[in-house]
Amino acid sequence: MIVFYIASMTQQFSSSASTRQRGRPREFDVDLAVDKAIRVFSERGYHATSVGDLTQAMELTQGSLYKAFKDKKDIYIAAVERYKLVQTRRFDATVQTGKTGREKLRAAMNFYADASAGQSGGQGCLIVGAVADLVSLDDDMARVVRGAIEAREKALARFAREGQADGSVSKTSDADALAKTALCILYGMRVVGKTGLSRAQLAAVVDTAMKVFD
Repeated sequence: MIVFYIASMTQQFSSSASTRQRGRPREFDVDLAVDKAIRVFSERGYHATSVGDLTQAMELTQGSLYKAFKDKKDIYIAAVERYKLVQTRRFDATVQTGKTGREKLRAAMNFYADASAGQSGGQGCLIVGAVADLVSLDDDMARVVRGAIEAREKALARFAREGQADGSVSKTSDADALAKTALCILYGMRVVGKTGLSRAQLAAVVDTAMKVFD
């Protein structure tokens, strides 16, 4: 866990020892703060989120916020990287339950179906929301977002190749094309999930989507 120690001063710095002793260190869990920022960015997107929204959600003063992050862009990049890390761990743990390439692809579909229902579905996906804003993001932010998308697509392509090798996925289509198709379905569920689809409806989507690999 990364913890920033931030000095909270009641007056300007002076050379006297007594003044220095009055400063008390303030600490906060950066990962927890960034997780709270993720929820705001996921719901509102980058441009519609203000620094005030972030300080309120992260429960920090602006002074503390700017001690840890340079600006809103810095918080956004940290949020995307944190989201990618956490979601990748969960995604990997889920898909590894599959024994064949096809089972891993279904597990991937179900992972996104679960995330697209209920409260999580209404909140939306940070990466998917970032894709919608991609044209208006600067190069640094766009690079982080594209990296997250490419990583997910590579995983799907790997599962498709595994399936073609073990006979559970048809070889009539190119594995990379299947991966792109699956990626569109997964991200599409996250978009449409914001309208309030039920888990049962999303299960039907998964069943239909799996026919792509026949």
